[in-house]
Amino acid sequence: MEPIGLVERLGRWSSGRGALYLLLAARIRTLIDEGELPPGTLLPPDRALASALVVGRTTVVAAYDLLAGEGRIVRRQGSGTRVAGPASPARPTTEAPGFLHLLEPRDGVIMLACAAPDAPPPELIEAYTGILPGLAGLSGDLGYHPMGHLGLRRAIADRYAARGLPTGPDQILVTSGGQQALTLLARALIRPGDRVLVQAPTYFGALEVFREEAAVLRTLPVGLSGFAAALATHRPALAYAMSAFHNPTGTVLPEPERRRLARAAADAGVPLIDDEVLAELGFPGEPAPPPLAQYHDQVITIGSLSKVIWGGLRVGWLRAPAPFIARLARMRTVLDLGGDIPAQLAAAHLLPRLDRSLARTARQRRERHDHLRAELDRHLPAWHVPAVPGGQTLWVRLPHGDGQSFAQRTLRHGVAVLPGSGLDAGGGSADRLRLHFLAEPDQLTEAVRRLAAAWRDYGERPNREAYPPAMAV
Repeated sequence: MEPIGLVERLGRWSSGRGALYLLLAARIRTLIDEGELPPGTLLPPDRALASALVVGRTTVVAAYDLLAGEGRIVRRQGSGTRVAGPASPARPTTEAPGFLHLLEPRDGVIMLACAAPDAPPPELIEAYTGILPGLAGLSGDLGYHPMGHLGLRRAIADRYAARGLPTGPDQILVTSGGQQALTLLARALIRPGDRVLVQAPTYFGALEVFREEAAVLRTLPVGLSGFAAALATHRPALAYAMSAFHNPTGTVLPEPERRRLARAAADAGVPLIDDEVLAELGFPGEPAPPPLAQYHDQVITIGSLSKVIWGGLRVGWLRAPAPFIARLARMRTVLDLGGDIPAQLAAAHLLPRLDRSLARTARQRRERHDHLRAELDRHLPAWHVPAVPGGQTLWVRLPHGDGQSFAQRTLRHGVAVLPGSGLDAGGGSADRLRLHFLAEPDQLTEAVRRLAAAWRDYGERPNREAYPPAMAV
């Protein structure tokens, strides 16, 4: 296993209390016991893992020695360190830090890694209250709707029509969030070895989905310059873009580029996915631009309420030509027979009233964006932190070092950040961090205080860990 692969699986291993070698051993022990590191797995060499974790080599040696004494790993000169037991294949699970952070307990770590509203807004409570009479009056309805509840599909279609894109309910498939929409598209369009065009950087969840289908990823800049030439050169199975308030950079493609992008994909016969999950999250005065499908109706559009309302409202959707939607619905039926109907009824209640919620959160997000940038400028003036016109995240460039190793350091100071390398399929963005600005201002202030302490520790002092007495250096 490559050191970075293990580092990503380790998650927030160093954020607890106690000596680092004990914390490291405990996390590796858990991964072994849960089957994430199956018998026979080759673990990274001491020095390589120590470098990736930004700790002293003796920390890794002590952790490995402890696990070897328990019989969980075997260390042999010349053949390395392996998980004990005969080798056995295991289907890999995600190594994306953004997903792994969701699986960790909120142990006092300030989460700047996962960007989503942290509580349901009052509008959602009102929506659930409003649907109760209708839900109580349902009869003759089994509750299985693989394409989604018709009332919600109509509400979504109406919202597209209001944005200048005529849409019928037969062009809408409701999904359990945008992530399921991506998963369905990848299963429908990708075969092992197919090429997929993506921006570099881009949303890490999309990269994970495409890799799960064994796609070969080819990258273009965020502005998608050279898109038509890349279609001709790589002949991809699909192209994936975030054209509005791009995650993580906040970029919005200008109108001429949007038109050229949609036309080039149509001319090449390549399915183009326009991920609009963040498209309506502009700051005041920054309206959502037209969907790419407005320029060519073959474009596949993804939407969701998870970032607009709350992540716990697992309602997303796909807009595409009706025959393709019918095909995806048959695939979706095999997966889960359809989504949560009360949630869909609540979403249908919310959509006609969504602009009120968007206006309120736009002001709030702008204030918190400005607050986080001001705090970073005050405490970390060497960091490059460009302003964005909307979305939820800042794309930070470090003056030296790399985001992966610095993220290990920030965990020890009680704040989780997302290293840029995990969002870049081209192997770049190593000097970048993604930080969200959705937290309360006082929490953002505290997060920056911790980041500044971590940065001083990272740049000015050698690694100093606690070792067992016999190994003190």
